[in-house]
Amino acid sequence: MTEEYVYRSKENALRDIFGKTPVVIGVVHLRALPGSPQYRGNSLEEIYGLAVEEAGRYARGGVHGLIVENHGDIPFSKPEDLGPETAAVMAVAADRIKQQVDLPIGINVLANGAITALAVAQAGRGRFVRINQWANAYVANEGIIEGPAARAARYRSFLHAHDIKVFADVHVKHGSHAIVADRSITELTRDAEFFDADVVIATGQRTGDSTKLDELRTIKKSTQLPVLVGSGVTEENVAELLTLADGVIVASSLKQEGVWWTPVSEDKVRSFMKVVNSL
Repeated sequence: MTEEYVYRSKENALRDIFGKTPVVIGVVHLRALPGSPQYRGNSLEEIYGLAVEEAGRYARGGVHGLIVENHGDIPFSKPEDLGPETAAVMAVAADRIKQQVDLPIGINVLANGAITALAVAQAGRGRFVRINQWANAYVANEGIIEGPAARAARYRSFLHAHDIKVFADVHVKHGSHAIVADRSITELTRDAEFFDADVVIATGQRTGDSTKLDELRTIKKSTQLPVLVGSGVTEENVAELLTLADGVIVASSLKQEGVWWTPVSEDKVRSFMKVVNSL
């Protein structure tokens, strides 16, 4: 088998959704949602309002798209324990953002809630979902997590939602890779493609960690799919990353204190996008 391995050709999902490459996708981290440990009965209108504000800062700063994520729901539930309240609130949040911000929106339901994410995207007018573990199995913070590709692909078909694309991480962050330790990054990348992902994502070990350039190069040469960098992107390294990747997902470095739970800084977004647009 050569390095030019191809499973099957696909339309470039990034160009289909965003009309261009490279792309910059900001992340709207929702506050704790009903049913999660940190939720204290806050008004849902407050949750939605904060989400729309964050999305607006990203949009005015010039990003090309957004991911809506329930990052305030720590500790995260395993997929089978996610309640309907999570899907309901996230769908409304996504729709509220879409009403105010004219950008493509994706959904990430933690932890690894592929079925829930597809439902939210269908109801909330999302164009894609991010699935942190699409194929194989890992020991994650939540325990053993199995790839949901088979069930999720069938559920997407059931919804007649083939226009919702799957953005799949290759080497899952926040977890141990012991189960797949005998498989190379090349093989893991091809697994995601073989299991019908539309975009693959290279990440660091945890939220905010930089992606290793050697790993990114390996992922890029192992697939015909577009490749995004999904963590550790900063104004200082984005130019180098975009020599290899087709886009980036960025959040922490664009927050006021450089950590995910603080508000988005519109000035930081503008400065970041100035670098990207100068490339």
